[in-house]
Amino acid sequence: MKFDVQLIRDLKARLSTLSNASRRDRILIAVAGPPASGKSTLAEVIAGELTAHGHQVAVVPMDGFHLDNAILEDRDLMSRKGAPETFDATGFLALVKTLKKGGATTYPIFDRANDRTIEAGARLGADVDVVLCEGNYLLLDEPLWRDLATYWDISIWADVPKEVLKERLIERWITHGFDTNSATEKALSNDIPNGIRAIENRMPADLVARN
Repeated sequence: MKFDVQLIRDLKARLSTLSNASRRDRILIAVAGPPASGKSTLAEVIAGELTAHGHQVAVVPMDGFHLDNAILEDRDLMSRKGAPETFDATGFLALVKTLKKGGATTYPIFDRANDRTIEAGARLGADVDVVLCEGNYLLLDEPLWRDLATYWDISIWADVPKEVLKERLIERWITHGFDTNSATEKALSNDIPNGIRAIENRMPADLVARN
C-alpha cells in the first residue's frame, strides 16, 4: 500500500478535534475494506503515525471473532468461511462497546496457521487512548454489523478496484501453494463474493484510502 500522506493529515486533524473535546471515552477508529484491500497494513501504518504523534495506540483485528470450524460445519458454512455470517458479530459488537468505555480488557485473536480462534489471546491496556479496529465488515450495512457505526469516532475505507482485488486474492492462494486454476477457483467461490458484498453493502466512511 502506498503511503497516503493526505489521509494521515486528514486523520490527524479529525483526531486533534476529538482529543481536544471534553470526553471521557476512548477514541475508536474503524479501518474497513474487502479481503486483500491492504487494510491490515494501513492500520499498522496509521498506528505508527499516531504513536509518533503521542498517542497510546492498539490495533484490534475483527478476525478473532471467526466462528469455530465445528460450528461452521454444523451450520454448513465451512465453504463460506470469511463471509459475515461466519463471524460472531454479537461478540464483536460487545467487545467494541467495552473498548469504547476504556480500561484494560482482553480479546480473542485468530491463529491463522492452525485455523482457530484463541480466546483472550491478546490484552489491551488501560492507557490506550486510541483503538484501531480492523476488519472486512466494520461498515457493512446489514443487521448487527450496522450497529457498530454508533461507536466509530472515525471510519476509514480501504478502496481497491474489483479487478485488482481479484488479482490479489488469486495471488494470495498461489502463495499458499495452489496452482493458478485452483487458486482462481477458491478466490471466485468465496473470497471475491465476500469482497463484493463488503463493497456493495457498505455505509459511507469519513475517509477513503485508495491503493
